[in-house]
Amino acid sequence: MTDTTDKPGISAAIIVQDDKVLMVRRRISEGELMWQFPAGAIEAGETAEEAAVRETHEETGLTVEAIKLLGERVHPKTGRLMSYTAAAPLSGSAIVADEEELDAVAWVGLDEIPEYVPYGLFEPVQEYLDDTLTSRA
Repeated sequence: MTDTTDKPGISAAIIVQDDKVLMVRRRISEGELMWQFPAGAIEAGETAEEAAVRETHEETGLTVEAIKLLGERVHPKTGRLMSYTAAAPLSGSAIVADEEELDAVAWVGLDEIPEYVPYGLFEPVQEYLDDTLTSRA
């Protein structure tokens, strides 16, 4: 497993709009990770929430505001320290703004999440989405 102290933490934004959550597909997967939430390294002097807002805008062109930090963990697939921030869209539309990093964006319904992330979500993120999104089953 990677030593979490030698790399900056990663901050992910959990963005809900119209009963769907925003997911992005990386050009280069990290092992099994293909689809994930907009995310990137936390820069010096930045909070996890600030990084989630900045990374979302850089990757997707969407301007969001942080609502609350949902939790942190060492990611079981990458060994990186991860922070997850609930965020709300303010302006813009989600597109592939950073073509070097992403090749697709998708708004995903609650029942579709397992198709995008078959190994399951971090429990606090899943609980937030369960509370926020309406199941269409």
